[in-house]
Amino acid sequence: MSHSSGGRYSPKQIEKYRRQKYIAHLEKIGKNLFRMLRRPETSSADFRSRFSKLMQKLDSLESIRLDSEYLRESEAYYRRFFSAIDHEDFSQQNLQEIREAEMSNLNRLQKMKNRSSYRKEKHREKAKSDGWE
Repeated sequence: MSHSSGGRYSPKQIEKYRRQKYIAHLEKIGKNLFRMLRRPETSSADFRSRFSKLMQKLDSLESIRLDSEYLRESEAYYRRFFSAIDHEDFSQQNLQEIREAEMSNLNRLQKMKNRSSYRKEKHREKAKSDGWE
């Protein structure tokens, strides 16, 4: 009995893996940005360099369809934010000026993530009728 399938994984498994990898990297970008912005000793050069590496990695991953508003907003925000700082003369002064506003933006994204429900609609209906909510 020979299997004619080329790989060990089904297209659905591969797609799921790509999704998880892409989404995990989006999450990583957010965490890293927040950490760098929060630390007063982060230099503008380090910030730009690290952000650049994170975005290059994102671009190297196969892009996927993002279903959640939070993920779409996050990706769009990271891309806008990066293009705004990706220039040679991004200075320590520039970093200071944007720090508070960008931390607020990242917090807003986090709140959006926390607001979105983890339960699918079909589970929600069941929960309503079983007396637990």
